[in-house]
Amino acid sequence: MKISKVICGVLASAMVLAFAGCGKSEKTTLVMATNAEFPPYEYRDGDKIVGIDAEIAKAVADDMGLELVIEDMAFDSIIAAVQSGKADIGVAGMTVSEDRLASVNFSDPYTTAAQVVIVKEGSAIASPADLTGKKVGVQLGTTGDIYAGDIEDASVERFNKGFEAVQSLLQDKIDAVIIDREPAKVFISENEGLIILDEEYTIEDYAIAISKDNTELLEKVNASLAKLKESGRLQEIIDKYITAE
Repeated sequence: MKISKVICGVLASAMVLAFAGCGKSEKTTLVMATNAEFPPYEYRDGDKIVGIDAEIAKAVADDMGLELVIEDMAFDSIIAAVQSGKADIGVAGMTVSEDRLASVNFSDPYTTAAQVVIVKEGSAIASPADLTGKKVGVQLGTTGDIYAGDIEDASVERFNKGFEAVQSLLQDKIDAVIIDREPAKVFISENEGLIILDEEYTIEDYAIAISKDNTELLEKVNASLAKLKESGRLQEIIDKYITAE
């Protein structure tokens, strides 16, 4: 009888300690949502997702003492993933815009980028103003998609991947593609007969998307980014993938 009471007591204590331990457990991962179709910011190298955004997110996670986990998904699903908590952060060459700010918070910018126009060599399109009435390809959900909607009388073709828009341009199904400058450089280097117009379409800031319900994470991410900038590590990562022209 005494032995049973002792055993019960030990088991009860163990259960209390187990539940107490669960209550005090802390998050050990930082889940990043991205779309790995946007070199040099994020792309696949074998079975790994690499690029500027992947390395910056890894540096932020390391500074916070967390393990980075990257989830690849359609670009227009990233905001929803962050809102729902499926992902902690969205890092995908994502521009800070008023529309997106209505859904998520953004960190301090980590780089400045530009939207540019890709056309075929010999095209009559010489500047963004010439896109009026043309067939324009964009990646679904990107700022290029948003801006293209303002082009007068333009027919906008939306693709899940920037690569698909470029292929459509090569096949003469569309007249131009609006996309970020750095991926544009990659695409024209890999496909003969394409050029980037000299005049940029827009200049914009890239930042990390975070749930509006998680201001603590926003503060921590901003603190980590500040450290990376001050140490020069942030610029080192960018320079690794984008060489000076």
